[in-house]
Amino acid sequence: MDKLSDRVKRLGYSQTFVMSNKAREMKANGIDVISLTLGEPDFDVPDNIKQAAFDAINENYSHYSPVPGFLELRQAISEKLKRDNQLDYKPTQICVSNGAKQAIINVLAAIVNDGDEVILPTPYWVSYDEMVKMMGGNSVMLPTSYVTDFKITAEQLEEAINEKTKAILFSSPCNPSGGYYTYDELKSLAKVIAKYPHVTVISDEIYEYINYETKTASIAQFPEVYEQTAVINGMSKAFAMTGWRIGYSACPEWLAKACEKVQGQMTSGANTVAQRASIVALKTDPSEYKYMIDAFKERRDLMYDLIKEIPGFKVLLPKAAFYFFPDISYYIGKTLNGTEIKDADDFAMFILENAHVGCVGGVSFGSPECIRFSYAASEEELKEAMKRIKHLLETVS
Repeated sequence: MDKLSDRVKRLGYSQTFVMSNKAREMKANGIDVISLTLGEPDFDVPDNIKQAAFDAINENYSHYSPVPGFLELRQAISEKLKRDNQLDYKPTQICVSNGAKQAIINVLAAIVNDGDEVILPTPYWVSYDEMVKMMGGNSVMLPTSYVTDFKITAEQLEEAINEKTKAILFSSPCNPSGGYYTYDELKSLAKVIAKYPHVTVISDEIYEYINYETKTASIAQFPEVYEQTAVINGMSKAFAMTGWRIGYSACPEWLAKACEKVQGQMTSGANTVAQRASIVALKTDPSEYKYMIDAFKERRDLMYDLIKEIPGFKVLLPKAAFYFFPDISYYIGKTLNGTEIKDADDFAMFILENAHVGCVGGVSFGSPECIRFSYAASEEELKEAMKRIKHLLETVS
């Protein structure tokens, strides 16, 4: 008898962690690998946030919190959403979770039945499709490309929605493309979604602050879809708090209560010390942490100049987040140094094994012709990584 459930057998492993683990193994064997795989800021947590955590320990915040989070934190999130996003959410509409990933899982678990469809514009974060599978749903991929700036149109969305559609799930700013939907683009999508009240929008805005141009908009700003939208955000990216595992959802009341019910049976409340520290982080003027975004922008500009020189790469200048997502379709179907390149995952492995630079193939992002580089690394590492890849491809092309 097979001991594993059909549900777990449907799931795949995160390609991000597959490649990062492979890079670690090579490093452990003495190979000089530069890993640009993980989406994690390489900064330390700001001192005022760390001090808030120390204070919370000394004040004995060591007991369970309410399932949806401390009221003070939900109030701070409510104030942040009003201050930065012009969104009105009461604390009762907010559920603090163990990272933004759990916030998304909570929403999907609350609304998706077996066989329901969830629309995923490509490219999407690697976990989205697996989360939908876990809930028994079916993902419907809406393709985009380098040519369309990796964004869908309102017409595409309208054609994809049917009676089985339960949700549309996307990130803006986007992991992995580094792009985002403009206010006008979101407005056109909102007009379509408003026609279908049975559809919930799950808007992942975790990279909101890591933005180099105009301030990003939220689809929840449009009144016609406010009651259909779950806003997802968290502390990991803008505050370099990835390991602290604090995320949150802001939803209409009916959905917020359902998320609380789901979380109450899975994990209960998030880490209490991290919650207390998050209050301080959110109440601090965002300009206090701008030094991290400024550093990312400098690295982006540096890497853009370098990556454009690599033969066969087509690349857009990312407007947000800390990723490049070049189209490498030039190499698909070729044989390089005896390695057949069938898709971007093959190409990523070829780069790792031959140039000793780790990246992530785009198959699990829904874009099998692209690869993702994180530039959350030092300028020296970025320079050396691009130098190695350029030299390799000039040699084998």
